[in-house]
Amino acid sequence: MYELNTYLFVAAILFSLGVFGVMTRRNGIAILMGVELILNAANINFVAFSRFGGMNLDGHIFALLVIVLAAAEAAVALAIIINIYNNMNTINIDEASSMKE
Repeated sequence: MYELNTYLFVAAILFSLGVFGVMTRRNGIAILMGVELILNAANINFVAFSRFGGMNLDGHIFALLVIVLAAAEAAVALAIIINIYNNMNTINIDEASSMKE
């Protein structure tokens, strides 16, 4: 089977791709996909440390909580993006700051 380092390496790659996606994209949907990658990297770490730390269920429970959090975050964020699109006909996050005025 795989060692802990393999799981941590995959999680680090996912986390790096997620941070890159959040920092460089202006599209609201692409930013949400980056956030989902970051949360999935955290889930991999939770489950891997749970598996290699004696197979207690703490990491699995935290991973389930993160999945629930990700679902709620996606629903709320998509509702906000749809509202921005209805008001401005774009999903560019930079143009959403003009709604303040």
